[in-house]
Amino acid sequence: MDGNAVAEEETIAVPPGRVTLSDRRTQRSWQVDVAAFHLGVHPVTQAEWERVCETRPSTAQGDRLPVEGVSWLDAVRYCDARSRREGFTPAYRLGEDGSVEPNGSADGYRLPTEAEWEHACRAGTTEARYGPLDDIAWHRANSGERIHEVGGKRPNAWGLHDMLGNVWEWCWDVYDAEVYKSYRVLRGGGWFDEPWSCRASVRRRSHPTFRIDDVGFRVARTVSV
Repeated sequence: MDGNAVAEEETIAVPPGRVTLSDRRTQRSWQVDVAAFHLGVHPVTQAEWERVCETRPSTAQGDRLPVEGVSWLDAVRYCDARSRREGFTPAYRLGEDGSVEPNGSADGYRLPTEAEWEHACRAGTTEARYGPLDDIAWHRANSGERIHEVGGKRPNAWGLHDMLGNVWEWCWDVYDAEVYKSYRVLRGGGWFDEPWSCRASVRRRSHPTFRIDDVGFRVARTVSV
């Protein structure tokens, strides 16, 4: 498929598998079994966001640019709003105090876990990247220091675009509660990052209320059994 022909609102079935996660601070690694799930073929675009939320929060503007400048909490609210719009059971319970709890095995849209994200990014590969970096990712050395439309680079073996580069992506997980409290995991690297940051294993963190111009997200859904 040509990168510019990626369909809006499309998700891809990701097969089950096992992934090894690692943390540079603690020098710890651990394995996680990942069940089959669905994942957005690319980060949520500004057009997709506007269709659900009726707003345009991003700094750069363009229908097929990834939505950015949205917090982790914004992304969670989008997932639930889109689930209701499309007739799915929302994946989260949002408290008035800003708390967020997963809604069991709901079939609605949600953020991928960190393990799901890395498993999907690697697509069966074991190297730092699923292809030559300039072929698969927008990063500081080739982006012109600006965000780009989704789907413009080669996808991985499972058909997922922009898993590395363009925008960092929010994941569900807390980064390191002992040190960083409620900060959430970001994955993938972005358009302003040096090439070394655009690797399948690299982790970054941010507060769930912060909005940053190189951070977006993609949606996941649990596979019904």
